[in-house]
Amino acid sequence: MISLISPSEVNNPTSIAIGSFDGVHAGHRKLIESVVEENKFTPTIASFWPHPREVLYKESRLRLDLPEEKLPILEDLGIEQLVLIPFDKKLSYLSAERFVKDILINQLQAKNISVGANFKFGFRRSGDINTIKDTIKGEDIKLKITPILEDEEGRISSSRIRNLLQNNDLQNAFKMLNRPYSFKGKVVKGKGIGKSIGWPTANLEIDGRKFLPGEGVYAAWTTIENSNQKIASVMNLGSQPTINPLLPSAVEVHLINEDINLYGLNLSVEPVEKLRSQIQFENTDQLSNQIKKDRDNALKIFKNYKK
Repeated sequence: MISLISPSEVNNPTSIAIGSFDGVHAGHRKLIESVVEENKFTPTIASFWPHPREVLYKESRLRLDLPEEKLPILEDLGIEQLVLIPFDKKLSYLSAERFVKDILINQLQAKNISVGANFKFGFRRSGDINTIKDTIKGEDIKLKITPILEDEEGRISSSRIRNLLQNNDLQNAFKMLNRPYSFKGKVVKGKGIGKSIGWPTANLEIDGRKFLPGEGVYAAWTTIENSNQKIASVMNLGSQPTINPLLPSAVEVHLINEDINLYGLNLSVEPVEKLRSQIQFENTDQLSNQIKKDRDNALKIFKNYKK
């Protein structure tokens, strides 16, 4: 199995690509191909953790994929290790040349380095592909440069995928990811309001670093941990305007035609299509009637989708 490791644990020498690889989209996959084809060395991805902008500018960087979520995706593509380079203020002052020498060459023993054409790194992002070329002169190291991948809408990027998900354009997001988008959460105790009106829901505790789609009610597939069965569901993502508009946003999942005790279990949720925006109803009877419609609409949608 692919491992999630620190630089000190790397299986050397490596064929390596550096970047966040958030979403592992089509552009990332081209870069990964150039890493894997150098099969004399361990195919490796190196990423900074946390994201440099979190450390330097205190920006919140929600991820399409958390590191552990990338592991099965990268493994399927032939990567054997994901190296997380701890990023801190000290590392941010490291020059681009020293980064190549100290980390890529000496620590990770890179024999093949693959980067995108627009790759920037080092102190104040002063390094680029020319810096790498100059620094590895005289070394037995290959440098492969992957062109930026574009479609009819422009550059394929993690930012575009986030915008699509935020605007509920799940199908185009899936096309760019080359897979369905999903997230995981642990089932925690709720107030039991859904059950009291005939629609029990699982309340999910989601990692705060995970990017979620725009608020609304969705048809979704739900998978219980240690199970391969996808269960047709209705998911509410956001506030609860009818119950209490002041409650924080939450993720609730109703498993259609299933009665399972889920407390303490981990669920994986794969939103398929947005059913509607959130509505504030006059009473819980109206809410219950609407959830029935949501369920019926979700079942119609699922007839056209493969699990």
